[in-house]
Amino acid sequence: MHLSKRILVTGGAGFLGSFLCERLLAEGNDVVCLDNYFTGTKKNIAELLDNKNFELMRHDVTFPLYIEVDEIYNLACPASPIHYQLDPVQTTKTTVHGAINMLGLAKRVKAKILQASTSEVYGDPLEHPQTEAYWGNVNPIGLRSCYDEGKRCAETLFFDYHRQHKLNIKVVRIFNTYGPRMHPNDGRVVSNFIVQALKSEPITVYGDGMQTRSFCYVDDMIESFVRMMQTDDTVTGPINVGNPREFTIKHLAELVIKLTGSKSKIVYKTLPSDDPMQRKPDISRAKEFLNWDPQVRLEEGLIPTIEYFENILSTK
Repeated sequence: MHLSKRILVTGGAGFLGSFLCERLLAEGNDVVCLDNYFTGTKKNIAELLDNKNFELMRHDVTFPLYIEVDEIYNLACPASPIHYQLDPVQTTKTTVHGAINMLGLAKRVKAKILQASTSEVYGDPLEHPQTEAYWGNVNPIGLRSCYDEGKRCAETLFFDYHRQHKLNIKVVRIFNTYGPRMHPNDGRVVSNFIVQALKSEPITVYGDGMQTRSFCYVDDMIESFVRMMQTDDTVTGPINVGNPREFTIKHLAELVIKLTGSKSKIVYKTLPSDDPMQRKPDISRAKEFLNWDPQVRLEEGLIPTIEYFENILSTK
C-alpha cells in the first residue's frame, strides 16, 4: 500500500515541475506547488487545480518558507539562456538563496530534499562523455555564469548540509530535456526548431551544426526524479540523468523539418560564446542506483511535442 506523503515542488508550474506534480498526484500524494511565474505558467497546472490533493502557492524561493512537508523537489530556476540571462542577478539568487531556504526548510521539518541540478555544472567539457566525477570547465564570469555557477554553488550547499546537518539529500544533474509545455520563446534548440518549422521560417543553426546534444523526453526525466527520491539514505548523488544517445544539431533540424512536413530551409549563423560543442551524459550511475534508462526515442518524443506547439500557435 502506498503511504500518502505531503510533497513540495518548487518551480511546480514550470515545464518539468508541472509534469512532476501530475505524477506525484497520480501516486496519491498531497502536492504543494510553489511558483512565482517568472517562467512557469498557470496554464501548465490548470488541470490540477480541481484536485483536492493539490495546493498552489505563489511564492519566490529567495524568501524563506514555513510549511510542513515530507519531501521537497527543488526545481525553481529559469533554465534556458534567454530567461536566465534576462535578470542574471536574480538567477543567481534563485539558485543560491533558493537552495539555502529550501535546505533550511528541509532541516527544520526533517524532509528528504532533491536538487534539480544541471549538466551546465560541467561547462564546456574537456571530457567526453561527462561522468559525475568530472569537475567541469566553467567560465566563472561569462554570460552563462549566473546559472552555471549558481547551480554549482547550490550543489555545494546541498553537500555541506548533508555533511554538517546529516540532511537526506538527492542531487540529479539534468541534461537536455524536451516535451510538451516547453516555453515557445525559451531559445532552446528543440522549441526553436519546431516553432520555426511550423511557421515555415528559416531554421537557424549556430556554427556548422556538427555540435552534439543529447535529448531526453520529459516522461523519462520525471521517472528518474521519482526513482532518485525513493533511493535509500546512502544515495546522495550527484547522478547524471539524460539520454546518452548523441545527435548533431543539424540532424535534429532535419528531423523536425521531416516530422512537421515544413518547407523551412536551414540557415547557419555564428556560434554564441561559451556554447558547449559536445554534451553527452554518462548514465552508468543512474543505471546502477536507479535502474533507470531512458525509453523514449527522439522521433517518438518529438511527435507530441510538435503537436503541443501546433496547438499553441493555432490559438495565438
